[in-house]
Amino acid sequence: MKFNKAQEAFEFYYDKILKEGVELDNTKFIQNIGFYIENPLDNQINTSFRNWKNSYADLEWEWYLSKNRDVSEIKKHAKIWDKMHNGDNLVNSNYGYQWSRNNQLDFVIDELSKNPNSRRAVLSIYDGKEHDKHSFDTPCTLNIVFNITNSKLNMTVLMRSNDLWYGFCNDQYCFSKLQELVSLKLALKIGWYYHFVNNLHLYEQHLNTLQKHTANFFKT
Repeated sequence: MKFNKAQEAFEFYYDKILKEGVELDNTKFIQNIGFYIENPLDNQINTSFRNWKNSYADLEWEWYLSKNRDVSEIKKHAKIWDKMHNGDNLVNSNYGYQWSRNNQLDFVIDELSKNPNSRRAVLSIYDGKEHDKHSFDTPCTLNIVFNITNSKLNMTVLMRSNDLWYGFCNDQYCFSKLQELVSLKLALKIGWYYHFVNNLHLYEQHLNTLQKHTANFFKT
């Protein structure tokens, strides 16, 4: 599948999950979903029934840039982060912390600057060898891969699991910002963004949001 912008992908897969999703553990899910976003920086989700907040997505991006695993501040804006630590306010899912480990991001930029044809420009986020560290917070993202084609920087994001409502909307925003950051370091234009998810899902509380929104619209 190809979409011009992230909002189109959100709306398409929201409908697809409603119609075709399999019910499991308080969710409906579809499996092994991959699609291109051809204009990654068109990353606003303006779908009326979603009520997505650009201000929060920016806050999450700045938190990633800090490389600080501490959720003391960000949990004030998104309560989910307070459920993902063992009492010490430290989580594994600060992606900036993960991509800075062993200077991964610096390696990616250096690798592509030296060899634009490289297939080794990969960031590793979730590492199964560290399963003993994931009792409270298991990162949803597996890898982020960069490559250069026709003098444009492309990016592939591989995810083990993605909640379409919160996860995808905020993740795609932050990952597109990462793609922009790397492209600026390499003085390249931005190409496509490919997003692959093993389990793409909606939680029960978000399944009927469109219907409720539509009903309320016609009441007014």
